[in-house]
Amino acid sequence: MREPLDQDHSTCTAASGGESPAQSARLPAADVAALRSELEGLRAALSSRPVIDIARGILIASTPCTSQQAWQILVNASQDSNIKLRDIAHQLVESFHGSPLPPATRRALHTAIRHTRAR
Repeated sequence: MREPLDQDHSTCTAASGGESPAQSARLPAADVAALRSELEGLRAALSSRPVIDIARGILIASTPCTSQQAWQILVNASQDSNIKLRDIAHQLVESFHGSPLPPATRRALHTAIRHTRAR
């Protein structure tokens, strides 16, 4: 049976010979910085996922295209314009609610849609 995640600290220290897990697995500062950076990136990805899914839905309804094609449109628009995918998705959702779509994003999406339809 698996132990609960909120295990008592004394159990952890006793099991590792008196050292806490952090003490026994001392990581170089560069590794800690890399892990923190990765964690921040994962948190950003998780928080932006709902907006990206809504943007995909907008593309599916307006172009029309499949879910996979909508994803590819967002990816291509992001790569071609050098704008983060989550920013393009956010701008697309905001435009659906009445905000103007920035010209660079508009061009990138139109180009990506044309390329997707041509395939």
